[in-house]
Amino acid sequence: MAAIDTVSEQRCFGGIQGFYTHVSEACGGPMKFAVYQPPAAEKGPVPVLWYLAGLTCTAETFTIKAGAQRLAAELGLALVMPDTSPRDTGIAGATGDWEFGEGAGFYLDATQEPWAARFRMYSYLIDELPRLAQERFPFDMGRQGIFGHSMGGHGALTLALRNPGRYRSLSAFAPIVAPANVPWGQKAFPRYLGNDKKAWRKHDATALIEDGARFNGTILIDQGEADGFLVNQLQPQRFEAACEDAKQALELRMHAGYDHSYYFIQSFVEDHLRHHAKVLTA
Repeated sequence: MAAIDTVSEQRCFGGIQGFYTHVSEACGGPMKFAVYQPPAAEKGPVPVLWYLAGLTCTAETFTIKAGAQRLAAELGLALVMPDTSPRDTGIAGATGDWEFGEGAGFYLDATQEPWAARFRMYSYLIDELPRLAQERFPFDMGRQGIFGHSMGGHGALTLALRNPGRYRSLSAFAPIVAPANVPWGQKAFPRYLGNDKKAWRKHDATALIEDGARFNGTILIDQGEADGFLVNQLQPQRFEAACEDAKQALELRMHAGYDHSYYFIQSFVEDHLRHHAKVLTA
């Protein structure tokens, strides 16, 4: 297993906010991620909450903008913020389009060339990074939760639904719940996964629920009603209907006046951290 190199570490609300790099086997090159260790981590293993960011974002976006560390310190939660894709891949077409390629890995393992060698974020997040992080940080891997925003909300939902029992708690901000049926997914999925739409279903949270996947707990989703992507790209009503039919516990909260930005996330991140802590620190 490759070693983790420390980019920086700073004291933050009594804990440690750090940025780290390592050479990833899954993604075929260097990857960067951020970790917040709460003060409780000095005394022993703590629950870990994974946050997956959205299109164009990096390991720094949530870490800097969300203001989550204060409450994470209080609740005794470690936070892990991976990047959204491999970087500097040198693949033609991997940059220049904010909806696809670098910064837009969609948290899947690509099966199509030239993407298959580097864009393997699913394996990276399910296998490689957790093993590596457990070796370096005082994480209690028996108490994991996951959440995310937009494309990262899609990632959180699909990773949790495809891996029953891995994550004890699950939530999302403005997630792409049905990528196979909206422009963002319809642009990315053929290039990453090919044209067989049956293969897309395991990367689509609504389809996963329809096909029998379940999460053992209540899924929390917050969505702004003034989100410019709500109608064309997000469509939470699709996931809500699938969950209702499947009797999957879901709390979908719609918020008047809120958009897709980190001002929205800042406004409700406390609710999400408490949602996770209620399960992870019980």
